[in-house]
This record gives sequence, structure tokens and C-alpha cells, in this order.
Amino acid sequence: MPDTDDSLSPQPSAQRISEWVAQQLLDRIARGELVPGERLPGERQLAEQLRVSRVSVRAALQKLKTQGFLTAVQGGGTRVVSSAGVMDGALTAMVRSKHDNLCDLVEIRMALESWAARRAALRATEEQIAGLGHILAGMGETKGDGGRVASDMDFHVAVAQAAGSPVYLHLLSTIRDILSDMVEMHHTEPFMEGHEALMIEHHRAIYEAIARRDADAAAQAVTAHLGWVLARYRAMGISEQTAARPPSPPAA
Repeated sequence: MPDTDDSLSPQPSAQRISEWVAQQLLDRIARGELVPGERLPGERQLAEQLRVSRVSVRAALQKLKTQGFLTAVQGGGTRVVSSAGVMDGALTAMVRSKHDNLCDLVEIRMALESWAARRAALRATEEQIAGLGHILAGMGETKGDGGRVASDMDFHVAVAQAAGSPVYLHLLSTIRDILSDMVEMHHTEPFMEGHEALMIEHHRAIYEAIARRDADAAAQAVTAHLGWVLARYRAMGISEQTAARPPSPPAA
């Protein structure tokens, strides 16, 4: 049988290559390797990673932008699109306009994040678990509210990534700005009133349950943590309403 000459085999067209590149990027988004809001590597780096030409990468990026998966970043570059840009403004205004809406959002977080923690306990890689432990250690060492807020947010996002659900990552991105505001409030007085150590223990319980692959305990730890947060919000709401109430008229 004569040897085949690979040089005579039909070569893939540039269009087919760009479609393959687009599918590779979509697969990364679907696996949660590229999360909503994340900036993609540059064209040259992507071309090197995928072993294709920059022309093919450019065509693939343009296709995904047209389809609404990616968007251009001011100053250059591309990032993954989420629904956050559409929802954030209205949702933030709604939550800020009424204290009961804020409490509703915490209850919704309890349902979503307990599910995510359960999934993380079952699916997290050893590297992701180690990352959670690193963030937790940083929460105890960080000085100043700004650093604690960033570490707290990093922890919740890391749990979301460990859950391995791009759908959940997109849902989280939709309330990301509001979540940041909520977390920031958790680390300020009078909300904390000396409870910083307790908050860290709440996160430690979540981490330890995920690390030992105990899905039920992970979900329960999130519920306990956010249940405490909800109780604090409700108590503060009652205090604010009492303070805002006009004084009763003097008895006749």
C-alpha cells in the first residue's frame, strides 16, 4: 500500500479554524474557566495557546462578540459578557429603596449559595479547595475593612467557581455589585460590633465542610452564616424604623 502524502490532504479553511477557535472559547465559558466579566488573554496569547493564527483568533472573537458572548473592553481587549449590565442598575435601586427587598435578597442568596456550597463539596478540585483555604487564611490576617471585604468577596466567588456551574456564575455576576455592597456593610459598624471573629468562623465552617466533601454540612454552614446576616439586617431595619418614627404627641 503506498504511503499517503499528507501534503495532498485537504487543509482546513481559515473559516473552519476560526469556528473551531470560537467553539474552544465557548467551551471554556461553559466549563466556568472564563467567568462573566473576566478579561480574555490577548490575541497573540490565545493564538499561541490554541496553535492557530491571530487572524483566526480575531475572526473567532468577532463572531462571539456578534453573538453576544463577548464584548470589547475600553482601551483594548475583550471580556466575557454577563446579564449584569442589564440588571444591575434596576436591581440595585430596588434593593436600596426598601429594607424588605434587601432581606429578600439575603434569603435568595441563602437558597443559591447553599446549593453552590453543596455542589462545591462534591465537585471542587484539590486546587480549588486549597485556594479557598488560602483566602480564608487571608481573611484572618487582613487589616482594615477594605481588605476584609475583598477577601470575603473572593471567598464567595471561589465557592461559586468550585461548584462548577457556569449558570450559577452568571447568576452571581448579575447581583455582584449588590453583593459587594452587602459584604462591605457586613464589615462596618454598627453591623459587626465585634463580630469579625464570628464571621471568619462562619466562613471556616463552610470551607471545612467543602474540604471534607460533606455536602450537607456545607449547605448548612452557608445557611447558618447567611441566616445570621439576615437576622442582623432585620434587627437594623427595626432600629432604623424606630429612629425614624415621629415622636408621639404629648398626652392631653
